[in-house]
Amino acid sequence: MSAPYVELQVTSSFSFLRSGSQPDELIFQAKALGYDTIGLTDWNTVAGVIRAHLAAREAGLRLLPGCRLTLRDGSALLAYPRNRAGWAGLCQLLTLGHHRGERDVFLLGWEDLVAAAPDLLLILLPPEDLTALRGHVQSLLDLPGQRAGEEEIRFLALTMLRQPGDLARLHALAAFSAAQGLACVVTGDVLYHDARRHVLQDVVTAIREGCTVDDLGNRRHVHADRHLKAPEEQARLFAAFPDALANTRRIAEACAFSLDDLTYQYPTETERTGESAQETLTRLVQAALPRRYPAGAPPEVETQIAHELRLIGSLAYAPYFLTVNTIVRHARSLGIVCQGRGSAANSAVCYVLGITSIDPVRSGLLFERFISAERQEPPDIDVDFESDRREEVIQWIYRHYGRHRAALCATVQRYQPKGALREVGKVLGLPEDLTGQLSKHIASSLADPDLCKARAADLGLNLKDRRLSLTFHLARLLLGFPRQLGTHPGGFVLTEDRLDELVPLMPTAMDERQIIVWDKDDIDVLRFMKVDVLGLGMLGCLRRGFELLHTVYQTRMDLASIPAEDPQTYRMIQKADTLGTFQIESRAQMSMLPRMKPRTFYDLVIQVAIVRPGPIQGDMVHPYLRRREKLEPVTYPSETLRGILGKTLGVPLFQEQAMQVAIHCAGFTPGEADQLRRAMATFKMTGGVSPFRDKLVNGMLDNGYEQDFAEQTFAQLEGFGSYGFPESHAASFALIAYASAWMKCHYPDVFCAALLNSQPMGFYAPSQIVQDAQRHGVEVRQICINASRWDCTLERGRNGRHAAVRLGFRMVRGLANGHGAALIAARMPDYESIDDVWRRADVPVSALECLAEADAFRVFGQMRRAALWSIKGLADTALPLFEAADRGRNFPLPEVIEPEISLPLMSERASVHEDYRATGLSLNGHPIAFLREGLRKEGIVRCGDLPYLRDGRRIQLTGLVLMRQRPGTANGTMFVTIEDETGTANLIV
Repeated sequence: MSAPYVELQVTSSFSFLRSGSQPDELIFQAKALGYDTIGLTDWNTVAGVIRAHLAAREAGLRLLPGCRLTLRDGSALLAYPRNRAGWAGLCQLLTLGHHRGERDVFLLGWEDLVAAAPDLLLILLPPEDLTALRGHVQSLLDLPGQRAGEEEIRFLALTMLRQPGDLARLHALAAFSAAQGLACVVTGDVLYHDARRHVLQDVVTAIREGCTVDDLGNRRHVHADRHLKAPEEQARLFAAFPDALANTRRIAEACAFSLDDLTYQYPTETERTGESAQETLTRLVQAALPRRYPAGAPPEVETQIAHELRLIGSLAYAPYFLTVNTIVRHARSLGIVCQGRGSAANSAVCYVLGITSIDPVRSGLLFERFISAERQEPPDIDVDFESDRREEVIQWIYRHYGRHRAALCATVQRYQPKGALREVGKVLGLPEDLTGQLSKHIASSLADPDLCKARAADLGLNLKDRRLSLTFHLARLLLGFPRQLGTHPGGFVLTEDRLDELVPLMPTAMDERQIIVWDKDDIDVLRFMKVDVLGLGMLGCLRRGFELLHTVYQTRMDLASIPAEDPQTYRMIQKADTLGTFQIESRAQMSMLPRMKPRTFYDLVIQVAIVRPGPIQGDMVHPYLRRREKLEPVTYPSETLRGILGKTLGVPLFQEQAMQVAIHCAGFTPGEADQLRRAMATFKMTGGVSPFRDKLVNGMLDNGYEQDFAEQTFAQLEGFGSYGFPESHAASFALIAYASAWMKCHYPDVFCAALLNSQPMGFYAPSQIVQDAQRHGVEVRQICINASRWDCTLERGRNGRHAAVRLGFRMVRGLANGHGAALIAARMPDYESIDDVWRRADVPVSALECLAEADAFRVFGQMRRAALWSIKGLADTALPLFEAADRGRNFPLPEVIEPEISLPLMSERASVHEDYRATGLSLNGHPIAFLREGLRKEGIVRCGDLPYLRDGRRIQLTGLVLMRQRPGTANGTMFVTIEDETGTANLIV
């Protein structure tokens, strides 16, 4: 039997600080209360409907996806699509309202509803000031779509406000509505799922209004009556309005649309008339095979490609592969370096097309990790582009597909412990210094009430203070609530037809971009396909390096042609001489490299993956190292496990291995193993793999494994809950790590210049990059007004082995790019004096001062102080009017002659100090060198002497701090890298 009432006015947390409950909480509460159907009407958005849809599917409820529209004249409507066309119209209305207004302002008028109105069921919400109601009702009735004799699709809401005169107000509304020929419908105006959430409702309201809870005044809902009530309770409260109650059911039956009705069509991608997308893909793959396999593709590769193409064809994914291929080819036509990564590296088709750079057949990667017929999930290809050129690719995608067919995914920015404590404490009136203290010291334990109390007691806080305990409780409830929508780093959704008929679009803070209102998890539910256009700074560095290799050394090189398995490169890596390289440059990686001693590419794959929170927390690192160093035997309880874990010495390091263990040793189906993989996915806010414990342990026991081994296996897999790393992802990153290390090893001059020209990037500042290059025998030259360009360049070196790196104008702090370009453009012939620079380059005196502080005028025989003195004289001298015209007629201009003044030379120490202030580095010395004599007397050793000291000796070091790292998994341990004039040292504090 159907419930006597359907709730049609429900606000969730996706109205952003207007509700005290999440969508799934509202849905599951509705099921518990006896509802069979419920609507969701967030304010001017449908951002939360997919989560509600999933919860409704699980609970066995029917969800009516709708929206609350606020119009310019102050009126408000609940809008429900009656059919698929109604959903398209609603999405386009929301798109229009968000694009028309300023950021976070929604602008829509009655006239905008005309086109969509026939397919929308609209419920007018009476304004608080009923004098405006007549005009709103008339505007509603003027909309097209309601035909005489047909079922009503226009209604007036009757809502109990629990205020004096409520019943009289409802009767007056019903009478007025009847006189206007407008039907009424009951709504509950639900703001939270449980009456106990009214306190949290006050808190989110205060956060939204920017005041304390005490100061909310009439903005506060006095009664805890905005919770979801049982259908029977609503029927009792509105017994005097039986038709309005019955209309809730009629509306539910009239709205036939479901989110399951949405059908997504990927853009058609063919190159020849009459050729299907599958035929195009097959042709392109066959044509590309000789490029990857000049000697002919091995039989196993041919077999794998045929298998992949069959599966791609059966799932109709060929257009998706063609789209990614088109984007990658276009980027490369512009000289942009790019590479696919993630699970796409498991695909031989992606490798042959050049989308990825790892041969999955040779590497033994599983294609089913990427695409599986059983999972029926759309593929997801991540492609990294040079960070500083990625926007070119993004804008080309918008132009190529059209803004009506392309948009980025949203990200849901949620309350984390620090922000929740800070915001809740603030609106509850706690002192600012106390909220800061809570945010700093309590946040990490907020989710655990007992640990939270213990930490508070350690801080000497009064746990009997009601506001303090309430802050902890409410902040805990607020965890995970959405704060606002952000922009995905590069996840594009593309469609064949109009995207804004599937999902609303919103502008972003960045011009020329737009997003859909759903995130990547939402679109997975609806099986939308996305292309991830991501940015990676090291790719830009490598491209600059390849260009310098070609220009200076006449050597053509790219990611695919770098010599493989170079022993010299691996010897450098084994010594942790990896400053500036990709992925293996951190302090943690550097400390592991001498122990791992990578000798092959697969060793490097493991190196990239093993220094992660997942393997560390799963106690995988030390067993692997002991076995690699032959300090511990490698044993396998079964041949099955030997086949799965053999190449990682019996330790599961990758998600793919975890899936195989679950399938072959614990009896998981491939679908269940994929759920396990999802639980291990990076950065998921879930309970990790804990829900799978009993199934995995019992399954392994049933298959003959010992209890201890099953428990140990689960503990290792549970570590992936923090950061599970796919093998294909590690392999893609390892390739870039190897390429950067190879370039540093064989061409340290090229690597130094390319890395400096790619800043800011990575862990290290320019001063450390330059000093590292000098330790590798590279000559680095000063910034020079006549020799430097904007970027750092290479010049003929003195030692004949390496080119010299000439520092560029980009290193000068405060010098604008445009001023640097003007200086270079006017530099033919070379400048002869500061006065000459001033007259020809037409840059402000402030730019010349920046150059003088960087000691860029040495070529004129003027050191820093003398150059600055000369420039001070220019500041008071006006250039003649129409100087540019005079210059064009070669009219001589009088030279500004300053009286000769003898300025004292700067000390070496002062010069180094000024170098650091002006450019962030110095070629004249290291700050610690000036302290060395005193340090030596105190017995403080140099960083460069560490490799030659006896192991276990107690020493003291002094140096500049390069970086500090305090990983969340390190239990308070801090990793510090310091530097002196002889090298660097890694410390554990």
